[in-house]
Amino acid sequence: MAEERNKRAVTELARKPGNTVCADCGAPDPDWASYTLGLFVCLSCSGIHRNIPQISRVKSVHLDPWDDVQIEYMSCLGNKVAEAKYESKVPAFYYKPASSDCQVLREQWIRAKYERKEFILIEKQEPYSAGYREGLLWKRGRDNGQFLSRKFVLSEREGALKYFNKNDAKEPKAVMKIEYINATFQPAKIGNPNGLQITYLKDNSTRNIFVYHEDGKEIVDWFNAIRAARFHYLQVAYPRARDIELVPKLTRNFLKEGFMEKTGPKHTEGFKKRWFTLDDRRLMYFKDPLDAFAKGEVFIGSAENNYQVQEGLPSSTQGNHWQYGITIVTPDRKFLFACETDTDRAEWVAAFRTVLSRPMLPQEYAVEAHFKHKP
Repeated sequence: MAEERNKRAVTELARKPGNTVCADCGAPDPDWASYTLGLFVCLSCSGIHRNIPQISRVKSVHLDPWDDVQIEYMSCLGNKVAEAKYESKVPAFYYKPASSDCQVLREQWIRAKYERKEFILIEKQEPYSAGYREGLLWKRGRDNGQFLSRKFVLSEREGALKYFNKNDAKEPKAVMKIEYINATFQPAKIGNPNGLQITYLKDNSTRNIFVYHEDGKEIVDWFNAIRAARFHYLQVAYPRARDIELVPKLTRNFLKEGFMEKTGPKHTEGFKKRWFTLDDRRLMYFKDPLDAFAKGEVFIGSAENNYQVQEGLPSSTQGNHWQYGITIVTPDRKFLFACETDTDRAEWVAAFRTVLSRPMLPQEYAVEAHFKHKP
């Protein structure tokens, strides 16, 4: 029967080299296909394709019927052909989302490729590649937790992202140097699908700003504009570095976040529940996940510099409500933490060991020397 033959044919096409991962997020074994674009996608990305029916129509590889014309079209195209067409001019700094990334990043990547054709028509990249961007974002107030509209200005020429409390204000409320800025999507933590956390260093301490925009394209354009500014700054700072070496340094996701208990430097103080963020070699703790400033920061060096992580707590330890202890040993002192579950502890220990296993870079010795821990 033709229907069975076509099902076998499309299944074989999905197994061909290039088609074995999702065309949009790289997830393995995609079992959906856009029969108007001629590419194979995962279930999650197929849902986004369904939202742009004027561009993309999707079918299940295994469950839906396929006709001869559709099979012929799919066999002429496929993921590699689609990539060559729709991703031909993706800037080096532009963030290509993975299957683990949040919905807004994946949706805007798909819309940018197929709906707006941003990587075919270079002039459409102006919102994030011009070196200057200004606009309004909803920013969380440091003290009252309310989100208020604030004007943000990103200028590569000035090497800074600034925000203003009033649109006509002459002086910015904050100036964030591109050299020290990071941005990472945090929809669950911020409570908004388009929530973005911006961090920067102020007096060698980390400052958090939480923002969002109602329009997914706007917030992703801001994110990529920050990456572009960082990219161009790093190209000047490291003129001999290749693009492939600079791109991982543009923005970074936190290695691990979550609640742990901690005690003070004497190890006799009561344990207190705190929100912890491991950002590269900085372990920060906050009273609340959305606090602007960390209550303290701990520098995590490398194993070859006498930093260690150990499961468990010293036998004399008292006052922890949670039973799954972690001890971090630094050249100066020990830090004691407790996790609620064994799984939590295993994840934290794995994250710490990832950092400890990396040799320290020359600039990280300078950070270590200047590091101020707030007990």
